[in-house]
Amino acid sequence: MRKIISLGLVVLLLSACSWVKLTPEGEKVTIAKAAHVTNCKFAGTTTVSVKSRTVGERDAGKVKTELETLARNEANKLKGDTVVPVTEIKEGEQTFKVYQCNP
Repeated sequence: MRKIISLGLVVLLLSACSWVKLTPEGEKVTIAKAAHVTNCKFAGTTTVSVKSRTVGERDAGKVKTELETLARNEANKLKGDTVVPVTEIKEGEQTFKVYQCNP
C-alpha cells in the first residue's frame, strides 16, 4: 500500500513541475495576436511540442505555458521578437509565426 501511495505522490509532483525554462533571449520575446503584428516583418514559423500526457492528461494551462515558452525561446533563432500562435494546441503541439516588430 505504501508503494502505491508513494508512486501516486511522485506522479503528482512530477505533473506539477514545468520542465521548460525561459532563456534570457526568450525573455525579450512577446506573445501577441495577429492584429498586433500588421506592421512587423515576418521572420518565420516554428512548431513546438511538449508531452501532453504522462500517466494521465497534463493540465492544459501548463501545456499552453510550456508551448509559449518554447516558442519564445525559438523566436530568437529566427531573429524575431514576437510570436503569434496560428494553430490550436493538438496533442501537445502548436505552431507559431515569428515576427520582428522592434528594429
